[in-house]
Order: sequence, then C-alpha cells, then structure tokens
Amino acid sequence: MTTTSTDGPRAARTSAVPAVPAPPPAGGPRVDVVALARLLDGRWAEQRRNARELALDPDMQKIEGLPLAEHRERAMHQLHLLLERGEPLRGFPKAVGGGADPGGNLAGFEELVVADPSLQIKAGVQWGLFGSAVANLGTAEQHARFLPGIMDLSVPGCFAMTEIGHGSDVAALGTTATYDPDTDEFVIHTPVTAARKEYIGNAAVHGIAAVVFAQLITRGVNHGVHAFYVPVREEDGVGGLRYCKGVDGADDGHKGGLNGVDNGRIWFDHVRVPRTNLLNRYGDVAPDGTYSSPIASPGRRFFTMLSTLVQGRVSLSGAAVAAAKMALAVAIRYGTERRQFTTADEHEEQVLLDYQQHQRRLLPLLARTYAAGFAHNELLERFHGVFSGEHDTDADRQDLETLAAAAKPVNTWLALETLQEAREACGGAGFISENRLTGLRADMDVYVTFEGDNNVLLQLVGKRLLTDYGKEMAQVDIAGAVRWVAERAADMTLHRTPLRRAAQSIRDSGSRARSAGHLREAETQRELLEDRVEAMVEQIALALRPARKAPPAEAAALFNSHQHQLIEAARAHAELLQWEAFTAALGQVRDAGTREVLSTLRDLYGLTLIEKNLAWYLTEGRISAQRARTVTSYVDRLLARLRPHARLLVDAFGYAPEHLRATIATGVEQERQAEARDHARRRRASGQEPVSEKSLR
Repeated sequence: MTTTSTDGPRAARTSAVPAVPAPPPAGGPRVDVVALARLLDGRWAEQRRNARELALDPDMQKIEGLPLAEHRERAMHQLHLLLERGEPLRGFPKAVGGGADPGGNLAGFEELVVADPSLQIKAGVQWGLFGSAVANLGTAEQHARFLPGIMDLSVPGCFAMTEIGHGSDVAALGTTATYDPDTDEFVIHTPVTAARKEYIGNAAVHGIAAVVFAQLITRGVNHGVHAFYVPVREEDGVGGLRYCKGVDGADDGHKGGLNGVDNGRIWFDHVRVPRTNLLNRYGDVAPDGTYSSPIASPGRRFFTMLSTLVQGRVSLSGAAVAAAKMALAVAIRYGTERRQFTTADEHEEQVLLDYQQHQRRLLPLLARTYAAGFAHNELLERFHGVFSGEHDTDADRQDLETLAAAAKPVNTWLALETLQEAREACGGAGFISENRLTGLRADMDVYVTFEGDNNVLLQLVGKRLLTDYGKEMAQVDIAGAVRWVAERAADMTLHRTPLRRAAQSIRDSGSRARSAGHLREAETQRELLEDRVEAMVEQIALALRPARKAPPAEAAALFNSHQHQLIEAARAHAELLQWEAFTAALGQVRDAGTREVLSTLRDLYGLTLIEKNLAWYLTEGRISAQRARTVTSYVDRLLARLRPHARLLVDAFGYAPEHLRATIATGVEQERQAEARDHARRRRASGQEPVSEKSLR
C-alpha cells in the first residue's frame, strides 16, 4: 500500500524520484526510472534538483487564497530567500560576481514554478528581464554601475516594454526618449494614453527603477526603439516610497492568477535621465547628439537588441513543461488508485486509468510532455551556446529566436490543456484548491500571452519558414528550376490522384497489421510530419507570390487571407521539432526496457499528431482511407501497451508528493479504496451484508 513517508522531504532530497515509487509492472519491459529521470533533467540536472529542493521549504510555497497584498509581500520575501541561497546570480557575468552559467540559471529558474508560479515570474522580472536587459544591452561600465543593486535586490526593478496600444508590436511603441544636448539628458515622455506601459511586473508596489523601451530621437531623427535605465520611485522621507518627479502609475489590482506579482501601469511626463543611462551596447549618442551604432541597418539593430531578451520565452517554455509534468503526476497517480464502477468482478471496482477513455485523456498528453521536455533541453543548450559566447553568431541568434518563438506557444498551450484535462480527470477532487490543479491552471493562463502572444510568435516562425523557403528557391539555377517544376508537377499528380493511396493499399494488402507496422516505423512518421510542414509552406509561398508586385494594400490583404494557414504551418513545424527531439533522445537510452517503452511513447506522440490532422492527410492524398483508419486503432493499441508503465513514466519527472503538494497524489486514495474493499469483504464474510434487491427478481 502506498503511503506518505513521515520524512518525505528528507527522502526527496536524496533522490531524483519520488520517495515511494510505483512498483514495476509484472512481465514486459521494465523502466529504469532513475536513469530516465537523469535523461529528462538534461545537462543541468543538478540545478533543477536544487530548485526542487527549494520548493520543499514551506516559506517558498504558495498559500492558496492568500489576500492580494499578503501574497505580493510574501513573493518579495521569497526573492530575498532566493538571494540568500545565491540562486539568482548564476546567470550574471563573472565580472560583477555572477556565475556566467546562463543555461544552468534558466534550468533552475524554470523549476521555481513547483514552489509558486508567482515567485518564478517575480524572480524573472527582477533578474531575468530587468537585470538581463542591463546585462545584455549595457556596457561593462553600466554593468558596474547598475547590476550590483539589481543583483542584491536593493533596487527592485521593472521591465517597461509593453504598452496599452502596442502589445506585441514593439517597433511601434509610443514612448519617446528625446535627447537634449544642452543638458546632456534624455527626456522620457508618454505622449498619449495608448503609450502608457502596461502589465509591468513590480510597477504597482516594489519597483524603484525600470528599463524603459522608447523611441530614441536625436537631432530630429528617430533611430528606433532603445532601452534606458530610469529611476521610478524614491524614498518619501517617512519610511515609504513615492514616484519620482514626472513619473506616475496605477495598480492593475487583482488578476486571474499570479497575484504575488504586483503588475501595474506606469507613464512619464518629460522625465529627464542622464545620457549615460541609455543602454548603449548597440546604439549610442555623443554629447553633441550624434548617433552611432555598430549595426548599420535599423531593422537588424532592432532585432539584435530584442534577441538578447529571448530568455523570457525560453524560460516560460520550460516552466510550462514543468507545470504539465506536475499535472500529469497528480492525475496519473490518482488515476491508478481511484476506483469507479464494477466490471468483470461485481465486488471489485476498476481503477480509472484502466478505462480506455481515461487513457485517451492522459497518455497522449504524457507523450506530448515528454516530447516537449526533450525539445526544451535542446533549446536550453542552444540558449546557453549563444549567451555563454560558445556559439554566438547572427545566425545562431536568429535560430534561437525562431526556436524559442516556436517552443513557447506549443508548450504553454500544452500546460493549459494538460492542467484542464488533469482537473477533469480527477473529478471533484481536482477542483479542490488543496490539489493545486486549479491554482496552477489560473497562474499558467497568462503564460500564453505574455512575452509575446502565442499566435503572434507562431506568425514570426511562419515568416522565417517562408524566408528560408525563398532563399532555397533563389539558389536554384535554371536547370534546377526546370527540375523543380517537373518534380512538383509529378508530386501533384501523385498526391492529387489515387496513385499514392492505391500504392499504400496494395502494400497493406488488406492487412491492418501491415498498415500499422508501416505507421510505427520512425521514417514513416518523419516523412508524414515533414511532408505536411513542407507542403503547407510551399502552398503558402506560392499563394503569396503575387504580393511582391502588388500595391501595399493588396499585398497586406493577400497576406492576411493566408495568416491562419501560416500559423498552422508554424505549429506543425514546432511539433515536428519536438518529435525529432524525442527521437534523438531515444539514442541516449542504454537500457533496453526503457528504450522500448519510450519508443512506444514516441510513436504515440507521432501518431496522435497524424490522427489530429487526418483530414489534411486525406484531402491532400498523403494517406489512404485504409491507413487512416489504422491510425486510430493503432493509437488505441499503444495506449494499452503504455498503461502498465504510466505511473513509472510520471515518477521519472522527479516530483515527490512533497513537491506536488496535492493530497490526492500522496496515496490517501489508495488507502481509502483499500479500507472500503476490506470493509466490504468483512461484511460479505460475516453474512451481514444485505441482500441486493436485484437478486430477488
């Protein structure tokens, strides 16, 4: 019988897996949970586990239902506790006392969601946005001047980019920073209400300074968006804080989640800051007002500056994966213990996870979460390569920006979907706050829209896919173009007529087993997933070709008419990247049993993606009707194969009951079910059980 250990937190500190792991299934392949946990945690496993250890401290944990003001102060207190442990300093330059370990810093930061998502986001605002903006956009002199106060939390700060009127459209921000050569100062100004900075963390209560993004204007020329270090609050002389002269703001108040973060609105009325407060790594202004930059192109300069701030999207992606893992750990553990309805045995109710529909609800999400986790490990490696300087070229930064823009949407949507499905799968118990699913769902909700709205980010990815397609076609010579036209014509003939589908039917020869065997081959899955992305991108590119010579209004309308297809192509691309990462991770598994189970889980991920898009594969002629029917039937077979391993697969996430802090994930349900069954057996054995009315008929 599974029980909660009295010294659970101590036990959890010594292992990457729960203190009371599930027993291995009888027969069939075995899963090496400890080795699998190491693989899942990736290169920075130690930092992840250290952060999980922090989550065992009651002072670091979220208290559900805490009043707004108390939650905000608790989150601020938690930042100081983090600082005492040295956790936030790992990502800063060694020259100012940091650890110069950007990948390890983010890995640990993502796991703070286990303690309290508000803590994770407030820490992210202070050190991951405010601090990183200074570190990545400032010079060594500015590092020495500004970073110590940011790092030791004596200067709580804001990242003031988003405006009411221009959400994700950073290039169009309305706030201005106009240089005054007579005083050697920039004048920061909010010209209209739409230019007020909105949803800014730390702005409502705690922020003393801000990195403000504004249009840099000097000598009558607008040089685009740049970042400025701007004091926003000062001591009021009686132990409190007040806004600095010319600065004003408002409290956003209670939100749908993350109420430990004091989000607010802030604006400026001709606020003056020294010229040297321009974070000038990529653009500078001389005392006489002359502008200079190491990057000549305004567009490239703008995207280079923004690319230095990509860690926000990377960390949200990782935190979302962690939230999905926690939700599945709760729901699957509960599903292996909770019993409902009798089946073959009239005296024994069946556990929920033995029902096919329950497996359909949770196991595909488990497969997606594994895929997302492996892909995120690769993304984190890329991030570390760029920000450690190991692989920091323009191409590396562009690739990282695109990969982060692809991962953040699919992972944050995964977290929301998983939390909602897990909540429903746990019935009324899932709706009780003590089981955390509703609180996590509320806190994670905004992850899909901050640091870039998910659909906007996928549009960015789609544009990159079109750009790469265009570059590829531009390199094709005349002979190659002729071949491409011929190959495309042949491809259209193949897919728009029954030829390919007929070939599939002949190959399957009426046998579902042969059809399923073909589908479970990695190369078949890869071909189907890649083909969909490539075909969608090509179709959009060809449809948009007339826009090159069309008037601006017609070109914009044509692009808008294909926006949905572009976003869907980008999402398909992101899912392909995750399938490929899952497949690559299989090559690192040495234990045969673990590799067999993970291969089945990878197949489930690939085939559920194909199943979800069967309409496209059928209408585009990529798959026969017979093989399409086989997809669903084979998915059902994979679910049955994975059912015995489900508990072990979530145990490998490394979250003990003390991390999850959900009562239904502690084993109490199994105790209750055992008590009820024992009570029924005793009544039957004693002859005291009343006769059922049905037996009298």
